Amino acid sequence: MMDYPNIDPVAISLGPLQIHWYGLMYVVGFVAAWWLGRRRAHRIGLSQDAIGDLVFYAALGVVAGGRLGYALFYGIERLVADPLWLFMVWDGGMSFHGGLLGVLVAALLFARRHRLGYFQLTDFIAPLVPIGLGAGRIGNFINHELPGRVSELPWAMPFPHMGPEPRHPSALYEFALEGVVLFVLLWWLSAEPRRRGMISGMFMLLYGVFRFAVEFVRLPDEHLGFIAFGWVTMGMLLTAPMIAVGVALVAWSRRQPVDGSLGHWGVPSRDHGRAS
Repeated sequence: MMDYPNIDPVAISLGPLQIHWYGLMYVVGFVAAWWLGRRRAHRIGLSQDAIGDLVFYAALGVVAGGRLGYALFYGIERLVADPLWLFMVWDGGMSFHGGLLGVLVAALLFARRHRLGYFQLTDFIAPLVPIGLGAGRIGNFINHELPGRVSELPWAMPFPHMGPEPRHPSALYEFALEGVVLFVLLWWLSAEPRRRGMISGMFMLLYGVFRFAVEFVRLPDEHLGFIAFGWVTMGMLLTAPMIAVGVALVAWSRRQPVDGSLGHWGVPSRDHGRAS
């Protein structure tokens, strides 16, 4: 059994102003996406300055979608009772699945503005995301969030305020899989031109598999418990469609071109391949 690291969730305290590690992890994710995106901006005909706009669009999608998703998926009863709770971002949490939907909507708006193929853009974005996911899981760990189920493994640890039983450090599992492994695989796969939609599909598929697997050792949300059959969690319920969509996108990509400009939905334009 290991001891849980005693890290203050507040990174910087200046009188009444407190900056939490969790918030800084968002900054790490957005800065990493901006830096990596600038390195590959030329691949889809964007200027390096346009990457800043893309990250801004994505940030709005993450925050708005993540908060709305959390309220709908994990706190619908409270939202109905008090709709203003949606805006109390300091009370509650963020949902990855909601944030993902927010980013997909933001990508649609950005693609239309810059006349890019939709899947051309999502293929570009996908490898930029995992660093932010991994950083967010480190923030969860520092905040004592996402506790795992009781375990006797040598690296299990008792979570603060949850008794002496050692538990899986599930946030660190997600950091390793959704952050490190997912980034390495997607960055490597996208190093060479791929068929349109393939990188997006692999992101959905790999993230879905990794998250679904970790849900078996992650403690379900206390106010929700298991959704069905005594083992299905809300995370599994939300992640299973990602796996299906990922498989469908990878299969669909096999019929798509490797190079050339595409229309707004990733479909070749009739106008000599120019985006319409």
